[in-house]
Amino acid sequence: MASQKMWAVVAGVGPGTGASVARRFAKNYAVALLARNPANYEDLVKEINSSGGRAIGISTDCSDKSSVNAAFDQLKKEDGFNGNLAAAIYNVGGTFIRKPFLEMTDEEFEMGWKTNGAVLPLLVETEKASPSNPPTLIFTSATAALRGGALFSSFATGKFAMRALSQSLAREFGPKGVHVVHAIIDGVIDIPRTKEWKFDAPDAKINPESIADSYWHVHAQPRTSFTYELDIRPYCEKW
Repeated sequence: MASQKMWAVVAGVGPGTGASVARRFAKNYAVALLARNPANYEDLVKEINSSGGRAIGISTDCSDKSSVNAAFDQLKKEDGFNGNLAAAIYNVGGTFIRKPFLEMTDEEFEMGWKTNGAVLPLLVETEKASPSNPPTLIFTSATAALRGGALFSSFATGKFAMRALSQSLAREFGPKGVHVVHAIIDGVIDIPRTKEWKFDAPDAKINPESIADSYWHVHAQPRTSFTYELDIRPYCEKW
């Protein structure tokens, strides 16, 4: 049964990576699941609660500061939550736009950095409570954070901003015992939306449960051996 003394927040919960991460962290913590559409977390909340864990869902627009603040105000009112946040996973993908720069509208371009560059109020002070694992903030990112490809100017802008933010937070809060991680997911994730996508290799997609296991692994690292950046890709991915 999950510990009721510590919480994890997963921002950006859907049927793939977000759900797998939520299930993995729910084995140890109560979890708060944030998504704009309640349909993305309602069944998952029921699943976790019925299996002996504890989960709540909060409808949140993670690109809107006021919506995020309202979500955390609601979380603070939950029974047993006293700022004891063990982990926060920022899994908001943003708008994936593949389009020539000169054909892109202002709104399409801005969505790339507005969504992924949003700063979540996750400056946790859980370290003072001597938790079993260092408090952790994980950003789900992509290869576009390292190089901007043709037709991906909006997407790359957002991911570059995310990497810059995560680096700054890691350097500022690492000395305070807070573990900040930038996770580069390089490849197609095996989720319902990609089920019909075909590749030469039958196992060319990334298993979201494996991503969740990797996230738990870095969360469980002692503060003497923090990993800042990790990349995850299928064996057959060209990189």
